[in-house]
Amino acid sequence: MNFSNLKLTLIFLLISLFCQAQNFEVNSPNNTIIVKINNSDKVHYSVTFNGKVVIQESELGFEFKNEPDMYKDFVLIDRKDHVVNEIWRPVVRSKHAEVVNNYNETLLLFKEKTGLMRQMETTFRVFNDGVAFHTKLYRSEKNGHRQITKELTTFNIPGNPRAWVVEYGKYSSSQESEFFERPLIYISDQTIAGLPLLMHIGNQCWVAITEAAIDNYPAFYIGTNGKQNILTTKLAPLPGEDQTGVKARFDDEVYTPWRVIMIGDNPGRLIESEIIQNLNAPCAIPDPTWIKPGISAWDHWWSGDVKMEMPVIRQYIDFASQMGWSYMLVDWQWYGKYADSSADITKAAPQIDLHEIIRYAKTKNVKIILWLYNSDVNRNSAYKKAFPLYREWGIAGIKIDFMDRDDQDMVNWYHDIIKCAAENHLMVDFHGAYKPDGIIRTYPNMITREGVMGNEYYKFSEKMSPEHNVKLAFTRMLAGQMDYTPGGFLNVTKAQYKNQTPTLVWNTRAAELSKFVIYESPLTVVCDHPDHILNEPGSEFLKIVPTTWDDIHFIDGYPGDFVAIAKKTGNDWFIGVMNNSKMKEITLKLDFIPAGTSDIDIWADGDDANEVPTHLSILSQKVSFGDQLKIKLANNGGWVARIRTVK
Repeated sequence: MNFSNLKLTLIFLLISLFCQAQNFEVNSPNNTIIVKINNSDKVHYSVTFNGKVVIQESELGFEFKNEPDMYKDFVLIDRKDHVVNEIWRPVVRSKHAEVVNNYNETLLLFKEKTGLMRQMETTFRVFNDGVAFHTKLYRSEKNGHRQITKELTTFNIPGNPRAWVVEYGKYSSSQESEFFERPLIYISDQTIAGLPLLMHIGNQCWVAITEAAIDNYPAFYIGTNGKQNILTTKLAPLPGEDQTGVKARFDDEVYTPWRVIMIGDNPGRLIESEIIQNLNAPCAIPDPTWIKPGISAWDHWWSGDVKMEMPVIRQYIDFASQMGWSYMLVDWQWYGKYADSSADITKAAPQIDLHEIIRYAKTKNVKIILWLYNSDVNRNSAYKKAFPLYREWGIAGIKIDFMDRDDQDMVNWYHDIIKCAAENHLMVDFHGAYKPDGIIRTYPNMITREGVMGNEYYKFSEKMSPEHNVKLAFTRMLAGQMDYTPGGFLNVTKAQYKNQTPTLVWNTRAAELSKFVIYESPLTVVCDHPDHILNEPGSEFLKIVPTTWDDIHFIDGYPGDFVAIAKKTGNDWFIGVMNNSKMKEITLKLDFIPAGTSDIDIWADGDDANEVPTHLSILSQKVSFGDQLKIKLANNGGWVARIRTVK
């Protein structure tokens, strides 16, 4: 071989090695999920599950204001691989007492070959139940802000799978809408769809897209780039900007939130998953022992003609005490005018003696949670004065309402509030809120939030179908805690249902009880009036049902049809089953309880529940591991049980 041929061969060899070095693969610990990353003209990724493609080749990148777009002509300058297999114990047990955090990770540092030669560091984590990736962006060569106008992350979905889509129509909302089953091609470049987005991608393959660890960055919505099934990340714009304007500003390093692709062979695997919390940092509160989950009574307009006055508040405190609940939520107008420049969140309205309320509640072993309007909290940094006062008074938590945004500024405001609340031993319940992102792991005082079309909609809407309630377990709840506010005991049929005061609920009593098991909310706020619940059938279940869990087991179900979930606390298993509007018979296999014989207490739809939805059939019997229980569900019906191991 002459020198020229040798030189040419070496060049081709180097080119071949260089090209090979631009293709990477990361597997899940059990090898069922494979992520492939390719850096050719652009950085692409793809995902397979059990050999089936769930994400086709999709792109990464960013567009900026006052600087070139950043999405191509990269060279890899560093790669680091990492394996994590650990178990951690959450302060607030939403699903598990011990959480397995097991993934394979690769960190890829790219640099532009020419021009500004900016760097982009992207990390992929591959779990047994999904994939997550995020990107780190660096300072500019010039002092001052970099401004992101668009994130170019895409999710290229094969075929045209069924999807469960929630459309908000805009970037500022309370995120309280219905999820509808659609073919994926329904989503267009005009769509502003919320997360999580659930998809059924063929046989034994379910996928949901959402995000985790949102910090100093806007939340994102789903649309397309005009090409069928290429889903895009549509970032919430900053106030005063439109969708073509600035979404995020940063003058230091910034991380995007984790873009999460939950994957399982059935939809229950997604419900059981802890991937969202696993993507958040460990608890940042040095001593979180003051954080106490539980159930709360609520003096709200929903339950009747409730007035903000002392006798009413005492009645609800007595109610909480009689039920054995930990909290009573004092709702709006306790400090008089709200959303008003004169509002003072450190002073009660003239008719309210807040210190007497706190003292009286303490004698009943009940703690007080206070409602606040967000602008009253924010005005002149009022919370910095109010929160230390609340701690001094003995207030247990705060419910802040009507934010209705998830842009970068609002995300940072959430973090400020949560941290200040933690410093002052206050739990937080956000209403008019954006979806959870797993921050409960880092700040477990962020104990629940709304961002869901919950029970309050029975008051003024026709949208609260049993199908909607079933779908929530497979869709919105994948993101985490949701303050649905269950507990409506004025149960009626669809024909009897109407918007009124006091509020009627269009499902059976057993279905209403099932919400306490199925829906995830470590602080569960009960919506109905004391007179509607006390000593009524089913009220005894609300005295024993917990709000935190040591284990979770999906039994069966399908979005919009029915859902059956078992959750464990201590030695007891609780089962919740919720039906859609068509009566049916299902079988529950008890293959998750201990061997031997156990006692089971059951609250089921009464034989006439189709006509009288308040009627319950309450019974106790013995069950054993592996038993199969056949249960009948009424129209809009449900079923709950408590299984107690016999010692």
